[in-house]
Amino acid sequence: MVVFDTPQAAFGALRPACVQLTRAQTVENVRRLQAHLAAVSGAALQELQEYVLFPLRFALRVPGPKQERLVQSLVQCISSVLAATCVRKRELLQELFSELCTCLAPPPSSGKAAPLSEELKLAVIQALHTLMHSAYGDVVLSLYQPSTLPLLGFAVSLLLGLAEQEKAKQIKISALECLQVLVLQCDCQEHRHLDEEEAQQCGDLFASFLPGISITLSRVISGDIKQGHKTTVSAIRLFYLIVGSVMSDAQLARVPKSKEKLAVEQSRISELMVHRGPDWSKSTAQKLSLLLHKVVESSSVHPHWKVRLELVELVHHLLRNCSQSLVDSFSHLLKALVGLVNDESSEVQSRCNEVLRGIAEQRIVAQNRALADVLSENLHSLATALPRLMNSQDDAGKVSTLSLLLGYLKLLGPKINIVLNSVSHLQRLCKALVQVLELDVTDVKIVEERRWGPPGSWQQGVRRGGRQKKYFRFFAEEKVFQLLQQVCRVLGYYGNLYLLVDHFMGLYSESGLYRKQAAMVLNELVMGAAGLGVDVLQEREVPPSMEDLKASVTSVLDEYTDQANWYLITSIDTEEASPEQSVQRSGLVARPGGLCSSVLLPSPEPQVTTRSMNSNIWQICIQLEGVGCFAAVLGKEFRLLLLSALYPVLEKAGDRTLLISETALGTLADICEACSYDSVQCLINENSDYLVNGISLNLRQLAHQSHAAQVLDTMLRHSDASLLPLVEDVIQDVLSALDQSYNNQASTFLRVLHSVMTALVQWCGMCSAEEHQQGQTAREQSRAQSQGQREVTVTRQEVERFFLDYVRQKRIAEGDAPDTGEEEEADEVPPLAGTEPNNGDPDGEAPLPIHAQLARDVMERCIHLLSDGSLRVRLKV
Repeated sequence: MVVFDTPQAAFGALRPACVQLTRAQTVENVRRLQAHLAAVSGAALQELQEYVLFPLRFALRVPGPKQERLVQSLVQCISSVLAATCVRKRELLQELFSELCTCLAPPPSSGKAAPLSEELKLAVIQALHTLMHSAYGDVVLSLYQPSTLPLLGFAVSLLLGLAEQEKAKQIKISALECLQVLVLQCDCQEHRHLDEEEAQQCGDLFASFLPGISITLSRVISGDIKQGHKTTVSAIRLFYLIVGSVMSDAQLARVPKSKEKLAVEQSRISELMVHRGPDWSKSTAQKLSLLLHKVVESSSVHPHWKVRLELVELVHHLLRNCSQSLVDSFSHLLKALVGLVNDESSEVQSRCNEVLRGIAEQRIVAQNRALADVLSENLHSLATALPRLMNSQDDAGKVSTLSLLLGYLKLLGPKINIVLNSVSHLQRLCKALVQVLELDVTDVKIVEERRWGPPGSWQQGVRRGGRQKKYFRFFAEEKVFQLLQQVCRVLGYYGNLYLLVDHFMGLYSESGLYRKQAAMVLNELVMGAAGLGVDVLQEREVPPSMEDLKASVTSVLDEYTDQANWYLITSIDTEEASPEQSVQRSGLVARPGGLCSSVLLPSPEPQVTTRSMNSNIWQICIQLEGVGCFAAVLGKEFRLLLLSALYPVLEKAGDRTLLISETALGTLADICEACSYDSVQCLINENSDYLVNGISLNLRQLAHQSHAAQVLDTMLRHSDASLLPLVEDVIQDVLSALDQSYNNQASTFLRVLHSVMTALVQWCGMCSAEEHQQGQTAREQSRAQSQGQREVTVTRQEVERFFLDYVRQKRIAEGDAPDTGEEEEADEVPPLAGTEPNNGDPDGEAPLPIHAQLARDVMERCIHLLSDGSLRVRLKV
């Protein structure tokens, strides 16, 4: 195919077709011209641009009705010319723009939209799109002058009508994309970037169109889902681009206070122009807030992930450009952004987290007090509704609600103390957390599960297990609990630790209904303050010092281990009832009267129920978990607190309630890991001095004897023979205490004595077995030498005994009863041959080993209890 490279050759080829089209405006003539255009090079066609466009424009201007096929062919031919050339004249650009818009306009008399075919509409939209891209930067800006405002408004209204009313998806999408180009927000790289003054001028013009564009686009966005996700995505993109341009903080800051006066001939145009002053921006922001709420509500639940992704971009764009002008709208925008963090689409999740992290890094919230106030109010409203929502929503709704709460806290970051310093905000948030974390304490199994006999094999490694699985009243999904944990930890990470600990300690002491939940929150707060297991968007300004952490931990630990909160009724088994529990059951319960004291007051609930025992079990378990958390937070510094923390934990490790015992063993493992002990055995051995001292002191008090026995029981189960010399005196104290309380504490002490015997077998059994084997070998060797003599000796003694017994029994039968002294003399039997010279084993003279002596003392006590009235005691004996 021949290509015409020069303007002269191209003119010769195109002139006949142009003349023919000017004379007769037919589809065939248009196609003939377009066929010739395909053979002309771009450079040559650029020189002949206006000449070629003249017959095409003339055909469009001819008055009277025209065939749609002809108009469509003319528009398509104009579009092909514009695609190959550049528009270099401002007049040509404006005239072509006006002529193309007229093709879509209704007839002047009808007042209704022209009944045009979809093909023609699409062709005109594409021609406008091409025209805007073919104009040079300076030329295209001539279209954005106050004088051209009516023409721009005409085009905008036409395109908005097509985007909203058309059924064809392609037309709607093309109209929206053309509008995006028309407001100079095109995604392509062909348009040069506007400088500050040019952007300000365009913003003033577009402000006149903002109401119509935003209202129409909001209707498109919330329209029928059948229109397809591409239409919605394009509408959302255009919405935030035009709003971000007109309501830009940077532009509004440069707007003069008074409106500029135009020339007299432009007075009518001046009425159409908008002055973006403070009053206008405030009024417009209020109206946009309603539209943004509508957009957010429809887009956040759209089934297609690309629509939700575009919503994230909307929030990001407006927050970056309009954080001051649209501050009232960010209540809805941030709610949408935070809510999409857990979106089902990984793309939406990733982008949402990226945007949130960018907001935090740029300190948009931290540097904007108004935005922080909006977040604070959102947080207060959500905390107020949280218990109701958690009681009424399904699991997915609960996850969404808590994700929103967590997102608000993360966005506030260091500004979270603004919320905490407000009494109403603090109380509302804390009460919401403790209400939502209410445990389900109706499970009888928790109370029934007991630890009978030895807990598995001795010297077994205690694994550092996770926390006990809890069952909550308002939710069952583990994800919900994890979100609540993160909420508490983020509070501890950013908030004032002393303030939070003090407030939740008040709730802990205020009511038994809040005690378990407050303890859970306290544990998580301390973990968050130490930065353990917490996910945040930005680092805090000043982390708490180790001294601050230690002070908070010490105060909480003292409250946890207070007698009123540590020794709770967990069983109605009279065997395991300690004296203070017996007092509680009789109508008195311990109530906290300080950090280390308890006061006996009349109990409002004298009857112990399964529900109350279940609640007590969970409270003790949560407090034990808290001790493990505190150890993880302080690390080796926690060794200084072992003096007050280790003894109570060992008490609970020996508890008969399975859940408490398992939790305490897990806490011991946590302490070992935090304080760098190799094992629980090392932990006990290295701290055995004051543990033994504590046991010895408590054994002297009737109220604490059972607890001391539990500690000794746990020490024996998790230590080795090196502990025996240290606990020898303590075991003797236990035996002495047993001698004084056979009726009351026999069962408790027998459990400890059983552990003592098991430990002795475990620790000393190997040595005794070896000695026994050696002794047996020696006896076998000597048996062969003295077997004959031993047999003779035994036979003589037996014969002598037989005859002496025979004589005595015969005299008694005949009535000749001997005197008591004679009977005693008759009963005296010559000693056995065990004193013979070859057996030099003086058993009665050598002292017994420690373990043997302890075993003998234990057995002597057990003999006295063989006839005890309690079956349980006899079985333990």
